[in-house]
Amino acid sequence: MPPVIKKILFIAVALLCFTPWVQPPLALLLGIILAFTIGQVFDGKGVSKSTGWLLKTSVVGLGFGMNFFSAIEVGKTGLLITVISIASTFAIGYIIAKKLSVDSKISILISSGTAICGGSAIAAMSPIINANSKQISIALGAVFILNSVALFIFPLIGNLMDLSQTQFGYWAAIAIHDTSSVVGAAASYGSNALSIATTVKLGRALWILPITFLTSFLFKSENSKIKIPYFIGLFVVAMLLNTFVPAISAYSDWIVLLAKKGLTLTLFLIGSGLSVSVLKAVGFRPMIKAILLWIFIALSSLGMILFF
Repeated sequence: MPPVIKKILFIAVALLCFTPWVQPPLALLLGIILAFTIGQVFDGKGVSKSTGWLLKTSVVGLGFGMNFFSAIEVGKTGLLITVISIASTFAIGYIIAKKLSVDSKISILISSGTAICGGSAIAAMSPIINANSKQISIALGAVFILNSVALFIFPLIGNLMDLSQTQFGYWAAIAIHDTSSVVGAAASYGSNALSIATTVKLGRALWILPITFLTSFLFKSENSKIKIPYFIGLFVVAMLLNTFVPAISAYSDWIVLLAKKGLTLTLFLIGSGLSVSVLKAVGFRPMIKAILLWIFIALSSLGMILFF
């Protein structure tokens, strides 16, 4: 297929993400289908930067649909589960890595991505432990694949178990790695699930800071440059404006709708980055570790949500 036709097809499918017919799971699936049929259409680094910017902008936009005081209550409720899940994920991840003889740096990156916030945590931890490009790629690939799976199966499991929107929102925020898949899965489950999942997930993302500081101390790393998720502050500002400024809240529904469409496009772009080379790069043992750790955090967090 000529490159020009590939680009036209890619852009056409991307534009479909702004229609009512394409929801987040379908957008991800369409991206994956294009990745495996026509391959990479645009420069990988350029798409990656655009995806990151679009995701952060969309998350901030979702803040305009939330009440600040309600978000505080949600955050306080989810704090204990978040702390327990992060600590236990790192502990179990260490044990699994030892049993499977997974490279220690790859293990730390996978555990960080699983416990905190997927690719963002991996990117923050990589310079702290002096991980090389291959180790980073393997960890990102494992998390990337499981994120794609989560977006499809979590809403199905939630419906099968008859989880309330509140329960599902907490579960998605704790048990799914990247913000994109957390918000995508929650958005397909319901508006209340989306509000809870986004709030708890961003609170969880802030744990990048203490974890990277601790890791820097343990590894005695001279590279102490830590990526701070500044967009979370903008998310809080958006909630404050929606709560206290009536002139802004009058337009909140439109802003949130646009943010949801931006998220749908984000998931399409993420799906278009999945390829056979990504699957091959991960390897058997790191992937087994990532799957086992993911199953652990999914089951343990669901148990806490259901029984506490």
